[in-house]
Amino acid sequence: MRLYFQYMNIHFKSQLQYRTSFALLSIGQFFIPFMVFGGLYFMFQRFGQLQEWSFFEVALCYAVIHLSFSLSECFARGFDAFSSLAASGDFDRLLVRPRSTVLQVLGSKFEFTRIGRLLQSLLVLAWSLSHLPQVWSLTKLLILVFMVFNGVMIFTGIFILAATFCFWTIQAIEVANIFTDGGREMAQYPLTIYSKWVTRFFTFVIPFGVVSYLPMLYLLGKKEGGLMLPMLIPFGGSMFLLFCLLVWQFGVKHYRSTGS
Repeated sequence: MRLYFQYMNIHFKSQLQYRTSFALLSIGQFFIPFMVFGGLYFMFQRFGQLQEWSFFEVALCYAVIHLSFSLSECFARGFDAFSSLAASGDFDRLLVRPRSTVLQVLGSKFEFTRIGRLLQSLLVLAWSLSHLPQVWSLTKLLILVFMVFNGVMIFTGIFILAATFCFWTIQAIEVANIFTDGGREMAQYPLTIYSKWVTRFFTFVIPFGVVSYLPMLYLLGKKEGGLMLPMLIPFGGSMFLLFCLLVWQFGVKHYRSTGS
């Protein structure tokens, strides 16, 4: 972890060398998600509610998934940009170093300008919680934190899977965006509004459902039941991330240099 924080410090200092650019990019990242949130707001202004879900309930779902995506995009950007390492042959240098390839790829790139998107998500989260008093308990707030970290692990796992495919395709495959950007847009709404096969796929295969929807049922009092299930659900992200890391190790063992 000390090496990881050294990587982080180096990238942070290098990005601050151009302070104006850093500030403008951060501001842009703050306002870009407002286009999506604005669409969400005006939809509820027109229709009132989405099935049995109110605006602030969906806003909480929106905040959790965008907060998770922002953290993952900031700290796991190295895997999202891994295709450049594979295509140039620079990944060969990582293999001969006495450190984990996962750690080195994670430390190869950070996007601190995502602080703007992160701040916007936190503001929406605070606004929605202020109108949802039933969430204000220590247990439920703890589950909310688990939900965010769960989302970070799932998005990071998808970045890792996409990077692993680069061992065979060299270039990044755009289909991965279906599960990153597309998954983010899909999971910001309750899964019950989609077809059953979509709900099942994004619960048991790529478990976005355990980021927001299933724990949200407990947080908002929409489903009777004990506390054990909501406490266990957030750990679904760690299982998905573990699977993705195993796939990554398989890819590393079968890696063949591009010779660049």
